[in-house]
Amino acid sequence: MEREPMRIREGYLVKKQGSMFNTWKPMWVVLLEDGIEFYKRKADNSPKGMVPLKGSSINSPCQDFGKRMFVFKLTAAKQQDHFFQAAYLEERDAWVRDIKRAIHCIDGGQRFARKSTRKSIRLPETINLSALYLSMKDPEKGIKELKLEKDKKVYNHCFTGTTVIDWLVSSNSIRNRKEGLMLASSLLSEGYLQPAEDTSKAAAEGLSDTPFLDLSDAYYYFPDSGFFCDGNSSDDDVVLKEEFRGIVVKQGCLLKQGHRRKNWKVRKFVLREDPAYLHYYDPAGGEEPLGAIHLRGCVVTAVEDMPDFVRRRPVKRLTSSLH
Repeated sequence: MEREPMRIREGYLVKKQGSMFNTWKPMWVVLLEDGIEFYKRKADNSPKGMVPLKGSSINSPCQDFGKRMFVFKLTAAKQQDHFFQAAYLEERDAWVRDIKRAIHCIDGGQRFARKSTRKSIRLPETINLSALYLSMKDPEKGIKELKLEKDKKVYNHCFTGTTVIDWLVSSNSIRNRKEGLMLASSLLSEGYLQPAEDTSKAAAEGLSDTPFLDLSDAYYYFPDSGFFCDGNSSDDDVVLKEEFRGIVVKQGCLLKQGHRRKNWKVRKFVLREDPAYLHYYDPAGGEEPLGAIHLRGCVVTAVEDMPDFVRRRPVKRLTSSLH
């Protein structure tokens, strides 16, 4: 008797709908040994669609959609493209890693088996960019995020190109600054670093000899750092930006109940500390949050009385001190 394909990974991703329109919707996505199924809701029994992995290829990062970050492209055997967007960088990399391994196992006639990543990290001639990125973000030994000024603008949670190369040299990741430029350019092209201002953006767009600049006036930032830039801001702007000053400690998609209609929708949540805020966004697009909760004085409680389609998972109620 043939066994059912094993579930490898599942979770919310935002999927591009069709090829004619630029419409994105959050879907519950399940990676199996032989394909990817996507559902409108987690509790649904029948998928909205399925992409077979045999003969498929994956491309990451996919930069076909401008400001839409953490996207990867899965091209099926019939040359049909499927675009998925993760909530944050590490989540995208985890999906891509497991999909690549599943495709490799199918091509080799093997079954998928999750193994230690130690061998892949320690490839003799390959630097693991994901592991390097985590080291760069280490609060103690990583790159320090600063508030920098340039052309009457203030850039928050960023650092210079020279700082990146200095860190790579001091951490023994490279032998010289020339190698550092190559490695930093790879980090930039893979989305682990982002250009923050005009000088670094121009280089990233091909207007310089190298995509990354080893300069003290070229600014960069981590994609999930809470970076923002303000110029001649009003007092209201300063108060608003204060919400985003905190360090991101967790992010991902959750179901949230609306205040008025009481319906449930998938939202991307970003939790920050010092100051403690919980912001939520439309995962299908939009850089501005739909709402924010100041967590000071809030209380979190478990909720038991839930509708059928959310009853299968733990539900929490967050009560603000304003209520």
